[in-house]
Amino acid sequence: MNVTQQKCACADCVCIVDVKDAVKKGERNYCSQACADGHPQGSGCEHTGCVCHG
Repeated sequence: MNVTQQKCACADCVCIVDVKDAVKKGERNYCSQACADGHPQGSGCEHTGCVCHG
């Protein structure tokens, strides 16, 4: 079975990301650069309905 979608690797994020479109950092998949970078200056992923800020 091939996984095509998964939850963003950010612990606080509720976003589901397509693996092929994910922001890759290490071996983890993130929905946005903000999540991948650990939310510098408290920036969120800015996806509707998600309130993550690292």
